[in-house]
Amino acid sequence: MDVLERVFAKAKEADIKVAFPEATEEKILLTAREVTDKGYATVSLVGVPADIKAAAEQYNVSLEGINLIDTTDEAAMDAAAEKFASIQDVMSKKGILRRCKADPMYAALMYQAIGDVDVCFAGLTHTTGDVILAGQMVVGLAEGIKTVSSVGIFNIPGFEGSEGHLLGFGDSAVCVDPSSEDLASIAIAACDTISALTGWEPRLALLSFSTDGSMEHEKVDKVREARRIANELRPDLKIDGEFQLDSAIIPAVAAKKVKRESAVAGKANIIIWPDINCGNVGVKLVQYMAHADAYGPMLQGFKKIVCDCSRGAPVSELVGNVAMSVVRAQALKEAK
Repeated sequence: MDVLERVFAKAKEADIKVAFPEATEEKILLTAREVTDKGYATVSLVGVPADIKAAAEQYNVSLEGINLIDTTDEAAMDAAAEKFASIQDVMSKKGILRRCKADPMYAALMYQAIGDVDVCFAGLTHTTGDVILAGQMVVGLAEGIKTVSSVGIFNIPGFEGSEGHLLGFGDSAVCVDPSSEDLASIAIAACDTISALTGWEPRLALLSFSTDGSMEHEKVDKVREARRIANELRPDLKIDGEFQLDSAIIPAVAAKKVKRESAVAGKANIIIWPDINCGNVGVKLVQYMAHADAYGPMLQGFKKIVCDCSRGAPVSELVGNVAMSVVRAQALKEAK
Protein backbone atom coordinates (compact mmCIF):
# COMPACT_ATOMS: atom_id res chain seq x y z
CA MET A 1 0.00 0.00 0.00
CA ASP A 2 1.59 3.33 -1.07
CA VAL A 3 1.40 6.56 0.90
CA LEU A 4 -1.70 7.87 -0.87
CA GLU A 5 -3.58 4.58 -0.46
CA ARG A 6 -2.88 4.74 3.27
CA VAL A 7 -4.04 8.37 3.36
CA PHE A 8 -7.30 7.54 1.54
CA ALA A 9 -7.96 4.68 3.95
CA LYS A 10 -7.39 6.96 6.95
CA ALA A 11 -9.57 9.71 5.44
CA LYS A 12 -12.51 7.30 5.17
CA GLU A 13 -12.25 6.61 8.90
CA ALA A 14 -12.02 10.29 9.88
CA ASP A 15 -14.82 12.66 10.89
CA ILE A 16 -13.78 15.93 9.27
CA LYS A 17 -15.62 18.85 7.66
CA VAL A 18 -13.99 20.57 4.68
CA ALA A 19 -15.03 24.00 3.36
CA PHE A 20 -14.47 25.01 -0.28
CA PRO A 21 -14.82 28.78 -0.83
CA GLU A 22 -14.11 28.68 -4.59
CA ALA A 23 -17.43 26.93 -4.99
CA THR A 24 -18.38 27.94 -8.53
CA GLU A 25 -15.23 26.51 -10.12
CA GLU A 26 -15.73 23.32 -12.14
CA LYS A 27 -12.73 21.49 -10.66
CA ILE A 28 -13.79 22.38 -7.12
CA LEU A 29 -17.32 21.11 -7.73
CA LEU A 30 -15.98 17.87 -9.22
CA THR A 31 -13.57 17.49 -6.30
CA ALA A 32 -16.31 18.12 -3.76
CA ARG A 33 -18.49 15.52 -5.50
CA GLU A 34 -15.76 12.85 -5.49
CA VAL A 35 -14.74 13.57 -1.89
CA THR A 36 -18.38 13.22 -0.84
CA ASP A 37 -19.00 10.07 -2.89
CA LYS A 38 -15.89 8.35 -1.54
CA GLY A 39 -16.62 9.35 2.06
CA TYR A 40 -13.39 11.22 2.68
CA ALA A 41 -15.06 14.21 4.37
CA THR A 42 -18.26 16.14 4.97
CA VAL A 43 -18.18 18.90 2.36
CA SER A 44 -19.44 22.48 2.55
CA LEU A 45 -19.43 24.86 -0.41
CA VAL A 46 -19.16 28.48 0.68
CA GLY A 47 -20.70 31.39 -1.21
CA VAL A 48 -23.98 32.50 -2.74
CA PRO A 49 -26.23 29.42 -3.06
CA ALA A 50 -27.88 30.56 -6.29
CA ASP A 51 -24.48 31.00 -7.93
CA ILE A 52 -23.22 27.64 -6.66
CA LYS A 53 -26.35 25.84 -7.88
CA ALA A 54 -26.12 27.52 -11.28
CA ALA A 55 -22.46 26.46 -11.63
CA ALA A 56 -23.28 22.90 -10.55
CA GLU A 57 -26.01 22.74 -13.17
CA GLN A 58 -23.72 24.17 -15.82
CA TYR A 59 -21.04 21.53 -15.11
CA ASN A 60 -23.56 18.74 -14.52
CA VAL A 61 -22.45 18.11 -10.93
CA SER A 62 -24.94 16.87 -8.34
CA LEU A 63 -24.97 18.70 -5.00
CA GLU A 64 -26.66 15.82 -3.18
CA GLY A 65 -25.11 15.31 0.25
CA ILE A 66 -23.12 18.54 0.03
CA ASN A 67 -23.78 21.44 2.43
CA LEU A 68 -24.03 25.06 1.32
CA ILE A 69 -22.79 27.84 3.59
CA ASP A 70 -24.69 30.95 2.53
CA THR A 71 -22.56 34.09 2.77
CA THR A 72 -25.67 36.22 2.12
CA ASP A 73 -27.47 34.86 5.22
CA GLU A 74 -27.02 37.93 7.38
CA ALA A 75 -28.25 36.36 10.62
CA ALA A 76 -25.98 33.33 10.35
CA MET A 77 -22.97 35.37 9.28
CA ASP A 78 -23.57 37.88 12.08
CA ALA A 79 -23.71 35.10 14.68
CA ALA A 80 -20.53 33.50 13.36
CA ALA A 81 -18.72 36.84 13.28
CA GLU A 82 -19.83 37.55 16.85
CA LYS A 83 -18.35 34.26 18.00
CA PHE A 84 -15.18 34.84 15.99
CA ALA A 85 -14.68 38.31 17.48
CA SER A 86 -15.01 36.83 20.98
CA ILE A 87 -12.17 34.31 20.58
CA GLN A 88 -9.44 36.61 19.20
CA ASP A 89 -8.44 40.27 19.32
CA VAL A 90 -6.91 40.74 15.86
CA MET A 91 -10.09 41.44 13.88
CA SER A 92 -13.35 43.06 14.90
CA LYS A 93 -16.77 41.65 14.10
CA LYS A 94 -17.28 44.45 11.59
CA GLY A 95 -13.88 43.81 10.03
CA ILE A 96 -14.38 40.08 9.47
CA LEU A 97 -17.90 40.61 8.10
CA ARG A 98 -16.55 43.12 5.60
CA ARG A 99 -13.92 40.66 4.40
CA CYS A 100 -16.42 37.78 4.26
CA LYS A 101 -18.72 39.85 2.08
CA ALA A 102 -15.88 40.60 -0.33
CA ASP A 103 -14.39 37.08 -0.45
CA PRO A 104 -15.96 33.72 0.56
CA MET A 105 -12.49 32.45 1.56
CA TYR A 106 -12.63 34.67 4.63
CA ALA A 107 -16.04 33.22 5.49
CA ALA A 108 -14.68 29.68 5.18
CA LEU A 109 -11.72 30.57 7.40
CA MET A 110 -14.00 32.28 9.93
CA TYR A 111 -16.16 29.17 10.21
CA GLN A 112 -12.97 27.14 10.57
CA ALA A 113 -11.65 29.41 13.32
CA ILE A 114 -14.85 29.01 15.37
CA GLY A 115 -14.85 25.23 14.87
CA ASP A 116 -17.77 24.75 12.50
CA VAL A 117 -15.46 23.30 9.83
CA ASP A 118 -12.04 21.67 10.19
CA VAL A 119 -10.28 22.39 6.87
CA CYS A 120 -10.33 25.31 4.43
CA PHE A 121 -9.37 24.24 0.89
CA ALA A 122 -8.56 27.01 -1.60
CA GLY A 123 -5.98 28.06 -4.19
CA LEU A 124 -7.72 27.57 -7.52
CA THR A 125 -8.61 31.25 -7.92
CA HIS A 126 -6.57 32.61 -5.00
CA THR A 127 -2.79 32.88 -5.07
CA THR A 128 -0.65 31.13 -2.46
CA GLY A 129 0.06 34.55 -0.98
CA ASP A 130 -3.69 35.26 -0.71
CA VAL A 131 -4.29 31.98 1.12
CA ILE A 132 -1.35 32.43 3.49
CA LEU A 133 -2.23 36.03 4.34
CA ALA A 134 -5.88 35.21 5.01
CA GLY A 135 -4.98 32.07 6.97
CA GLN A 136 -2.55 33.96 9.20
CA MET A 137 -5.08 36.73 9.78
CA VAL A 138 -8.14 34.60 10.52
CA VAL A 139 -6.93 31.19 11.73
CA GLY A 140 -3.53 32.22 13.08
CA LEU A 141 -0.26 30.35 13.56
CA ALA A 142 0.25 27.30 15.76
CA GLU A 143 1.96 27.76 19.11
CA GLY A 144 5.74 28.06 18.77
CA ILE A 145 5.56 28.58 15.00
CA LYS A 146 6.92 31.79 13.51
CA THR A 147 6.26 31.24 9.82
CA VAL A 148 4.01 29.41 7.39
CA SER A 149 5.88 26.86 5.30
CA SER A 150 5.30 23.76 3.20
CA VAL A 151 6.14 20.08 3.32
CA GLY A 152 5.86 17.11 0.97
CA ILE A 153 6.62 13.41 0.69
CA PHE A 154 8.78 11.78 -1.97
CA ASN A 155 8.06 8.26 -3.23
CA ILE A 156 11.40 7.39 -4.84
CA PRO A 157 11.71 4.19 -6.89
CA GLY A 158 14.85 2.26 -5.95
CA PHE A 159 15.54 4.31 -2.82
CA GLU A 160 15.81 2.25 0.37
CA GLY A 161 15.80 4.64 3.27
CA SER A 162 14.61 4.26 6.82
CA GLU A 163 10.99 4.35 5.56
CA GLY A 164 11.54 2.37 2.35
CA HIS A 165 10.89 4.44 -0.78
CA LEU A 166 9.42 7.38 1.17
CA LEU A 167 11.12 10.56 2.38
CA GLY A 168 9.58 13.75 3.77
CA PHE A 169 10.95 17.11 2.63
CA GLY A 170 10.45 20.85 3.08
CA ASP A 171 10.27 23.76 2.46
CA SER A 172 10.29 23.89 -1.33
CA ALA A 173 7.50 26.37 -1.96
CA VAL A 174 7.00 29.16 0.58
CA CYS A 175 10.03 30.45 2.54
CA VAL A 176 12.59 31.84 0.11
CA ASP A 177 15.49 32.57 2.47
CA PRO A 178 14.49 31.33 5.93
CA SER A 179 16.25 32.59 9.04
CA SER A 180 17.35 30.23 11.78
CA GLU A 181 14.04 30.86 13.55
CA ASP A 182 12.15 30.13 10.32
CA LEU A 183 14.09 26.89 9.74
CA ALA A 184 13.31 25.79 13.29
CA SER A 185 9.60 26.48 12.69
CA ILE A 186 9.70 24.60 9.38
CA ALA A 187 11.38 21.63 11.05
CA ILE A 188 8.94 21.46 13.97
CA ALA A 189 5.90 21.82 11.73
CA ALA A 190 7.25 19.21 9.28
CA CYS A 191 7.68 16.68 12.08
CA ASP A 192 4.07 17.18 13.17
CA THR A 193 2.69 17.14 9.61
CA ILE A 194 4.55 14.04 8.42
CA SER A 195 3.82 12.19 11.65
CA ALA A 196 0.11 12.95 11.32
CA LEU A 197 0.04 11.68 7.73
CA THR A 198 2.17 8.58 8.09
CA GLY A 199 2.36 7.61 11.75
CA TRP A 200 6.17 7.72 11.59
CA GLU A 201 8.35 8.76 14.47
CA PRO A 202 10.00 11.81 12.85
CA ARG A 203 13.78 11.86 12.46
CA LEU A 204 14.48 15.18 10.82
CA ALA A 205 17.77 16.32 9.29
CA LEU A 206 18.58 19.98 8.71
CA LEU A 207 20.62 19.94 5.50
CA SER A 208 23.71 21.95 4.62
CA PHE A 209 26.90 21.69 2.54
CA SER A 210 28.62 20.89 5.85
CA THR A 211 28.33 17.81 8.03
CA ASP A 212 28.71 18.31 11.76
CA GLY A 213 31.38 21.01 11.59
CA SER A 214 33.22 19.93 8.44
CA MET A 215 32.91 23.48 7.06
CA GLU A 216 32.66 26.95 8.60
CA HIS A 217 30.44 29.57 7.01
CA GLU A 218 27.59 31.89 8.04
CA LYS A 219 25.16 29.73 6.07
CA VAL A 220 26.25 26.74 8.15
CA ASP A 221 25.89 28.78 11.32
CA LYS A 222 22.28 29.49 10.35
CA VAL A 223 21.49 25.78 10.18
CA ARG A 224 23.26 25.02 13.46
CA GLU A 225 21.31 27.77 15.20
CA ALA A 226 18.09 26.41 13.73
CA ARG A 227 18.84 23.04 15.30
CA ARG A 228 19.50 24.67 18.67
CA ILE A 229 16.22 26.61 18.55
CA ALA A 230 14.19 23.60 17.42
CA ASN A 231 15.69 21.36 20.12
CA GLU A 232 14.96 23.99 22.75
CA LEU A 233 11.36 24.51 21.62
CA ARG A 234 10.54 20.83 21.06
CA PRO A 235 12.95 18.56 22.93
CA ASP A 236 10.50 15.69 22.30
CA LEU A 237 11.36 15.70 18.57
CA LYS A 238 14.41 14.12 16.92
CA ILE A 239 15.81 17.09 14.98
CA ASP A 240 19.52 17.19 14.18
CA GLY A 241 22.08 18.72 11.82
CA GLU A 242 23.89 20.23 10.11
CA PHE A 243 24.17 17.29 7.71
CA GLN A 244 24.96 16.88 4.04
CA LEU A 245 22.27 14.86 2.27
CA ASP A 246 24.25 11.61 2.17
CA SER A 247 25.10 11.87 5.87
CA ALA A 248 21.44 12.36 6.63
CA ILE A 249 20.03 9.34 4.78
CA ILE A 250 22.83 6.78 4.26
CA PRO A 251 23.99 4.93 7.41
CA ALA A 252 27.44 4.04 6.04
CA VAL A 253 28.21 7.67 5.20
CA ALA A 254 26.91 8.89 8.55
CA ALA A 255 29.13 6.38 10.35
CA LYS A 256 32.20 7.93 8.70
CA LYS A 257 31.25 11.60 8.94
CA VAL A 258 29.29 11.97 12.19
CA LYS A 259 31.55 11.24 15.16
CA ARG A 260 28.92 11.52 17.87
CA GLU A 261 25.65 9.94 18.91
CA SER A 262 22.73 10.98 16.72
CA ALA A 263 19.20 9.62 16.48
CA VAL A 264 18.93 11.14 12.99
CA ALA A 265 22.24 10.81 11.10
CA GLY A 266 22.01 8.15 8.39
CA LYS A 267 18.38 7.37 9.10
CA ALA A 268 16.51 10.63 8.57
CA ASN A 269 12.95 10.26 7.27
CA ILE A 270 12.47 14.02 6.79
CA ILE A 271 14.95 16.46 5.25
CA ILE A 272 14.79 20.26 5.44
CA TRP A 273 16.47 22.33 2.74
CA PRO A 274 18.43 25.39 3.94
CA ASP A 275 16.57 27.64 1.47
CA ILE A 276 14.14 27.55 -1.45
CA ASN A 277 16.96 27.50 -4.03
CA CYS A 278 18.04 24.09 -2.75
CA GLY A 279 14.42 23.05 -2.29
CA ASN A 280 13.24 23.86 -5.79
CA VAL A 281 16.27 22.31 -7.48
CA GLY A 282 16.24 19.31 -5.16
CA VAL A 283 12.60 18.45 -5.77
CA LYS A 284 12.98 18.67 -9.54
CA LEU A 285 16.15 16.57 -9.53
CA VAL A 286 14.41 13.82 -7.59
CA GLN A 287 11.24 14.03 -9.69
CA TYR A 288 12.86 14.03 -13.11
CA MET A 289 16.04 12.02 -12.59
CA ALA A 290 14.81 9.49 -10.05
CA HIS A 291 11.29 9.40 -11.55
CA ALA A 292 9.82 10.02 -8.11
CA ASP A 293 6.36 11.19 -7.11
CA ALA A 294 6.36 14.25 -4.88
CA TYR A 295 3.14 14.53 -2.86
CA GLY A 296 2.48 18.11 -1.81
CA PRO A 297 3.41 20.80 -1.15
CA MET A 298 1.13 21.07 1.88
CA LEU A 299 0.94 24.32 3.82
CA GLN A 300 1.78 23.99 7.50
CA GLY A 301 2.19 26.19 10.56
CA PHE A 302 -1.42 27.30 11.03
CA LYS A 303 -3.49 26.47 14.12
CA LYS A 304 -5.78 24.47 11.83
CA ILE A 305 -5.37 22.92 8.39
CA VAL A 306 -5.41 25.48 5.59
CA CYS A 307 -4.81 23.99 2.15
CA ASP A 308 -3.51 25.81 -0.91
CA CYS A 309 -3.85 23.78 -4.10
CA SER A 310 -2.14 24.24 -7.45
CA ARG A 311 -4.26 26.01 -10.07
CA GLY A 312 -3.11 23.58 -12.73
CA ALA A 313 -3.77 20.46 -10.67
CA PRO A 314 -6.17 17.83 -12.06
CA VAL A 315 -9.17 16.76 -10.02
CA SER A 316 -7.44 13.51 -8.99
CA GLU A 317 -4.61 15.50 -7.40
CA LEU A 318 -7.06 17.86 -5.68
CA VAL A 319 -8.89 14.87 -4.20
CA GLY A 320 -5.57 13.51 -2.93
CA ASN A 321 -4.72 16.85 -1.34
CA VAL A 322 -8.13 16.98 0.34
CA ALA A 323 -7.60 13.48 1.74
CA MET A 324 -4.18 14.47 3.12
CA SER A 325 -5.71 17.55 4.71
CA VAL A 326 -8.44 15.42 6.27
CA VAL A 327 -5.92 13.02 7.83
CA ARG A 328 -3.90 15.92 9.22
CA ALA A 329 -7.03 17.56 10.64
CA GLN A 330 -8.12 14.32 12.29
CA ALA A 331 -4.70 13.95 13.94
CA LEU A 332 -4.94 17.54 15.16
CA LYS A 333 -8.36 16.82 16.69
CA GLU A 334 -7.12 13.68 18.41
CA ALA A 335 -4.10 15.48 19.86
CA LYS A 336 -6.29 18.00 21.69
